[in-house]
Amino acid sequence: MLNIIHKDKHIIILNKPSGISVLTEGWDESAIYLHQLLEKKFGRIWVVHRLDKVTSGVIVFARTAEAHRHLNTQFEQREIEKSYHAITEDYPEWEEYTAQHSLYANVGRKHRTVVDSHRGKRSVTAFKLLKRWQAHSKIEAQPKTGRTHQIRVHLSALGFPIVGDTLYGAEESDLIARPALHAKNISFVHPATKKRVSFTAEYPEDFVNLIAKLDQLDP
Repeated sequence: MLNIIHKDKHIIILNKPSGISVLTEGWDESAIYLHQLLEKKFGRIWVVHRLDKVTSGVIVFARTAEAHRHLNTQFEQREIEKSYHAITEDYPEWEEYTAQHSLYANVGRKHRTVVDSHRGKRSVTAFKLLKRWQAHSKIEAQPKTGRTHQIRVHLSALGFPIVGDTLYGAEESDLIARPALHAKNISFVHPATKKRVSFTAEYPEDFVNLIAKLDQLDP
């Protein structure tokens, strides 16, 4: 479960599988979560950022308080660059687009994030079309702000919900058993060397299989 991309005295970079939370969800004391697994193996670990339970991909943890402080500052100042890959229903006519819908989080019993120009917070995601199929697309997303479910909501608002993301308007799908969203790359200044580093997470099996199925349907 711990697919380690990089490890040194200051940071650990993982390729997180889908289906596991970064931190405890509180209500389920028996649930396994990523922070717990890391601390059992490596001792004290600091959480720098999160990925949704259903999202796979690259995530960074700090191994010292100083590294945690340094990385937190970079997040606060929007100096950390992240890119995600999503497989969506339908496809856009544009090659690149920047979504700027204001988002309001934690709405209703399902705790959805919604577009709300009055109560919402400024939210920006840069999108780039990577591939078109007959009824789907692969899109790269670079969030410039850090709202809950930001990429999922922005794509849904644009009319291209992520395959499998029924919470945000996608149809039930037998192509994949979760929202097809993968954190592909993260880039930041290393807290010790002060040099910019970049880490990439390979697609998990379900994401690879989804792309293969779409290629077969639309060769």
